[in-house]
Parts: sequence; structure tokens; C-alpha cells
Amino acid sequence: MTYRILVVDDHEIVRLGLRTLLSNQPDFTVVDEAGSAEEAVEKTVLHNPDVVVMDIRMPGKNGIDACREIKQKLPNVHVLMLTSFAEDEMLFEAIEAGAAGYVLKQGGGEDLVRAVRRVGGGDALLDPAVTQRVLERVREAGRQEQAASFKDLTEQELKVLGLVSQGHTNKEIAKELFLGEGTVRNYVSSILSKLDLTNRAEAAAYAVRHNLREYLEELG
Repeated sequence: MTYRILVVDDHEIVRLGLRTLLSNQPDFTVVDEAGSAEEAVEKTVLHNPDVVVMDIRMPGKNGIDACREIKQKLPNVHVLMLTSFAEDEMLFEAIEAGAAGYVLKQGGGEDLVRAVRRVGGGDALLDPAVTQRVLERVREAGRQEQAASFKDLTEQELKVLGLVSQGHTNKEIAKELFLGEGTVRNYVSSILSKLDLTNRAEAAAYAVRHNLREYLEELG
């Protein structure tokens, strides 16, 4: 298999070195090079390469901006970031933007060659520690979105909604929570009003869609 590669760096001498290194591989073809994020996006759309080798730090729009645009326009293109710092916070953002991995500029040429082959073949090339940080941020964003979905409900309303989502009647909910049926009806009405819903079925669907059961478990 031959991998078609676009080289992106704002320094011409770096682009020349990368192009020379990669072109020497029998299964690599460097289709073009770019010196800015804007040019990277433009030439990726033009050539549709298998791999874009992208400098993460560039003036103006950086490699992350370019990566994000490229993945939106051409999801099948693999973006491999070049960076000087293994713990660079920008790496974290690059992975979230869709980068398939990264290679340290301090590494040898063989490291880059192997990385291009790996990401070109569809593999991710990520440091486990960085990947874990990404997953933690995604989970935290999910928790925040979840909390926002139920922020207007009281603790008792959350319990009532949880039982509604399980298909319980007002009578059953009243028995479960040691409440009067009239009180439960009032809670249900309040829940529908706060969530801008019209009936119990919509409330149940809302609870499932926003993972209410998981949210209640986290609340303890």
C-alpha cells in the first residue's frame, strides 16, 4: 500500500527535511506541502491525502484549528501532529479535534516513518496518559451536561422522575416514597413545567435520554 502524505509546517527548511525523509520511503508519496493552517485545509481538500503530517504550533491558526477543519470536511484523513513537548496541553486539544496521534520532533526519522504507517493504516498513536486525560475531560463534560439537564429539579422531584421513567403510576410512586397521591401529582406537574414537557411519556423519555439513573447513582 502507498500512503499519500501532505506535509505542513510554517518553516520551509523543516518542510524540506520532512519531504526528503518521507519521499525516500518506497511506500510513501508526498503529494504536497503547506506552510499555514489555512493552506493545510485547502490542500487537504484538493489532494485528499491518507495522512497529514502537521506541525502543532504555527502563527495565526494553529495545527489544531487545521486538524478540526480537516476532520469536519474529510473525516477519513488521518492527521499526525508534530510537537516539541510530550506534555503540551495543545496535544490534549489536538486529540479532541480528531488527531490520530503525535510524534515528538526530537525523535528520529524512523519514529516518524513508523507513525505515518500506523496512522495511515487506521491505528491511533497516542500516549496512554494523554488519552486518559482526554477520557476524563469527556466524562466530566458529560457529567456537567447531565447535571444541567436536571438542575432545576429538587431532590424529591428527581426521585419522582426516576420512578416515572420506570413506568410507575402515581399510586405506586406515592407508596414507594411514602407520599400522598395528590403530592405526587403536584410533583409530576412541577417536573413537566420545569422541563417544558407535556406528559409523562415525554418525561420518561427525557430521563432516559439524559441518563437520570446514572445521575441519581452518582448523587448517592
